[in-house]
Amino acid sequence: MKTEIVWMILGMGLVTYIPRMMPFVLFKGKELPPFIQGVLKNVPYATLGALIFPAIIFIQKDDIWYGVLGAAAAFIAAFLGANVILVVLGSIAVLSIYSYLM
Repeated sequence: MKTEIVWMILGMGLVTYIPRMMPFVLFKGKELPPFIQGVLKNVPYATLGALIFPAIIFIQKDDIWYGVLGAAAAFIAAFLGANVILVVLGSIAVLSIYSYLM
């Protein structure tokens, strides 16, 4: 039983490591075209948006404004140049006040 778990952990580590290592091996010494570089630079933002947007809509089943207000507070704080901690704390504060009033 324990050896199966060890082999499973090693297998999962290998499966995780290979896709991360392959670009370094395959593209070593090569430069990608500017268009591809531009697309790859935007992938983290697109992924983050795809992960966050559903959470904003479905954070509370009966009150969509809860997620919308939290996202708006975070967006405004980030737009004004606040660091990540202040963005999170500001959003939490807005939602705490909203929860207390409702």
